[in-house]
Amino acid sequence: MQSVKTNIKDYQAAPDLLKDRVILITGAGQGLGRAMSHACAAHGATVILSGRQVVKLEAVYDEIVAAGGPEPVIFTTDLATAQDKDYETIASSIDWQLKRLDGIIHSASLFYNLSPLAIQTSEQWLDLFRVNTLAPFALTRACEALLKRSPDASVVLVGESHGHSPAAFWGGFAVSKAAMEAYLKIQAQEWEGQENLRINMVIPGPIHSPQRSRTHPGEFKENLTKPEDLAPYFLYLLGQDGRASRGQVINCRKGSGEQDY
Repeated sequence: MQSVKTNIKDYQAAPDLLKDRVILITGAGQGLGRAMSHACAAHGATVILSGRQVVKLEAVYDEIVAAGGPEPVIFTTDLATAQDKDYETIASSIDWQLKRLDGIIHSASLFYNLSPLAIQTSEQWLDLFRVNTLAPFALTRACEALLKRSPDASVVLVGESHGHSPAAFWGGFAVSKAAMEAYLKIQAQEWEGQENLRINMVIPGPIHSPQRSRTHPGEFKENLTKPEDLAPYFLYLLGQDGRASRGQVINCRKGSGEQDY
């Protein structure tokens, strides 16, 4: 799979880019998911905030409303235990409450810790695959009929540097994220010919997030990219300006040699 070379780091989204659109965001309670929830709402979208902890989702809800954004909707979901019926319930609830769905950002992620393969367990690997690989597939599949009804629907996967270029000690996390790239390629090919439906991936690279704090606890975080700084990439892919991008991996990692930002 080739990474796209484009200059969207400085993309300037129109204020009403996502006006009247409904965007579902997993992992919306913190980190990148929270930042993208704010960005989408600021550009007119009704955001569906999805996550495990209702307290965090309610905080993001209040922040968006206080900023003057469209009133969000909250769906609490535990992706580590969700079954097909749970994803189908989400889709039917969106259809009943909002009547449409124009995009999904799959930013939820599960990470345990850096460790050698010799001490990782099969239970941990299963959990990692359920959240990092299965959930994006299952939720997208459940919502596909809704997405197809949209005049311009976009699904954005959040990849990970060590899934794109695996390295020692990243174990099941890296493998689960690498599998997501395979899913991206398959789904993009199956959606070929459907002009109103597309899927892409963004690899954020090192950002100031809760997960980064766990993998690099002694790092000077002020030097890292802030999650909100990645908004141009996601807004571009979600809006009409990104309609030509299909099945692409956009690697934001500085010095990766795969992008010209």
